[in-house]
Amino acid sequence: MEYILVIGAGFMGSGIAQVCAQAGYRIHLMDIKREALKKALRGIHWSVEKLHAKGVIKESPQTVLERITPEQDLKSAANVNWVIEAVLEVENLKHEIFKELDRITPLKTPLASNTSSIPITQIAMATQHPERVLG
Repeated sequence: MEYILVIGAGFMGSGIAQVCAQAGYRIHLMDIKREALKKALRGIHWSVEKLHAKGVIKESPQTVLERITPEQDLKSAANVNWVIEAVLEVENLKHEIFKELDRITPLKTPLASNTSSIPITQIAMATQHPERVLG
């Protein structure tokens, strides 16, 4: 099974985590704010229950939710197959995150950003291995 780290538990990050969990992946959903994680998990729970009730997903909501592990640090980055960053559109923040990810993730781990306005090349410049940064 593949493991994905989603950084940022806001609207975009929680949606990415939900879709990945529904697809069968194990998710580490990371945010430094505990309340953001709680809110994201409540929202995912509500959404998955609605999708299940409508027959859109066959698995039980509990099965999907059990694939999501909330976290408040980047420790799991050392053991994941993918990283998807979905934090605020603050270039310095993204640079800090990608610099740390470049240091602790295996070289084969792709580092993706959900940026909407910052060029991927700018984000990749924060790493020693820009070839593995994608958007």
